[in-house]
Amino acid sequence: MSTATGTVGLPPPAKGQAYCTVSVLEAGYVDVPMAQIVDTAKENEIARFPCLAFLLRHSTDGDTFVFDLGTRRDWEEALPPAMVKAVKRWYHVEVPQDAIESLQKGGYNPAQISHVCLSHVHFDHQGDTRPFTNATFIAGEESRALLSPGYPADPNGMFLGSLLPPERTRYVPRAEMRAVGPFPHALDFYGDGSLYVVDTPGHLPGHLAVLARTSADGGWVFLAGDAAHDWRLITGEARIADTPHFGCSHRDKKAAAETIARIRALSQMPRVRVLIAHDVPWYEENKDGAAFLPGSIESL
Repeated sequence: MSTATGTVGLPPPAKGQAYCTVSVLEAGYVDVPMAQIVDTAKENEIARFPCLAFLLRHSTDGDTFVFDLGTRRDWEEALPPAMVKAVKRWYHVEVPQDAIESLQKGGYNPAQISHVCLSHVHFDHQGDTRPFTNATFIAGEESRALLSPGYPADPNGMFLGSLLPPERTRYVPRAEMRAVGPFPHALDFYGDGSLYVVDTPGHLPGHLAVLARTSADGGWVFLAGDAAHDWRLITGEARIADTPHFGCSHRDKKAAAETIARIRALSQMPRVRVLIAHDVPWYEENKDGAAFLPGSIESL
């Protein structure tokens, strides 16, 4: 059965279905003018966005998969000057604990991590990739062009050319993807239906999300990255902001709106938890709680 947002329903669990345990990682904060995000924002309204990263562990083989790396502590010194200037123009950034420290406090060394998937390469998601010396990196195919040649080869570049190690990076093209639920393009990453890397276009070229099973009998979590920055966009209480002063936070507003519609359809399915990277309501309710490493998110 299909609708305008794609195939309805998620794959049913198989016998002995593998799944993922998902833990949240603290990875900084960004104060954001909400008029840049939703069309219903009040003038001068500022929200403190948490930058959430995630550690997923496969139930069968224990494989470790990190989704997003948040903001790195040394972002002012490490990022390209053009990016630092743009960040300081709009945002206030604080990183009391980065994703690497969150992993370490939970008992994991970055060198132990098998896979790191970046939703996209914006500063508050790319983190510091260097300590993940044994990881294979996963990124959307269209991310490649943003990093080529990148800074410093391009002195005006917004992204580091060295962000992703070429010998250990897998850029996932849509041609390798198949439909899952409302999404027309997703990669069954482990080949067992436990974790899907989902093409979620609109925000920045190459944007990816993750859809993971959280139980053997039908629970799911969808990690949306920046496909939506605010829950009101998903519920339909607000629309994507697009103003002369701020512009639009998405490179392709139409594609972003279509992706959000798919997330809305997914969020209405049974036993599906949706988390956005800057999920203010969820964070305010769960900060310092059991969902953060060494704990994990309770499956629905």
